[in-house]
Amino acid sequence: MARPRKPLLSTDRIVRVARELVDAEGLAAVSTRRLAAELGVSGPSLYNHFRTKDEILEAVADSVSAQVDLSMFEAGGGRDWRTALHDWAVSYRAALRDHPNIVPVLAGGPGRRPAGLRLADAVYGAMVDAGWPPSQATSIGALMRYFIMGSALGSFAGGFVDDASAYDPADYPHLGQAHLLAEQQEKIDERAFETGLRALLDGLQEQFTRVGQGA
Repeated sequence: MARPRKPLLSTDRIVRVARELVDAEGLAAVSTRRLAAELGVSGPSLYNHFRTKDEILEAVADSVSAQVDLSMFEAGGGRDWRTALHDWAVSYRAALRDHPNIVPVLAGGPGRRPAGLRLADAVYGAMVDAGWPPSQATSIGALMRYFIMGSALGSFAGGFVDDASAYDPADYPHLGQAHLLAEQQEKIDERAFETGLRALLDGLQEQFTRVGQGA
């Protein structure tokens, strides 16, 4: 009887398994030894695809960036810059929400990562095409990145404990219901993100009007 063949080792397979490890256990769980064990291969075979652990994490980060929808920035898409920016931000945050443990790597910037660079290029190009001055388009890209990354680094609602005794009214007179926040974490965090995003876009809309008036 023929022996079962081991799955072929490929860059995509390494990245997928590494991403699953990061999702489940965090960045510290990824090592070449652990990854090789998960893949059922010898450690040195990984070096045919990646030279270092950092390269693997960079590839994992880029695989998450590749999940972000950029179609709203395509020419002829029918969305104005504000709507496109809103829809992109929602898609971007959704990708980070699904893979929160990789956010610290993504927060370092796109570097040479292809998907990350395509993302930055799409946002910048769309803003310039919409009429924003190049310097302002750069600032918008940075601003959106700060906001989206920040929202993905932690949960506001999840930061409160489910214990009413932790919020003594004598010490915290306005936190009498804070122990209820954790059970509504997703709803509260989503609402906070949408509130902040709309406020941010309202501010940008005012600036864009001034740009159009030559102010």
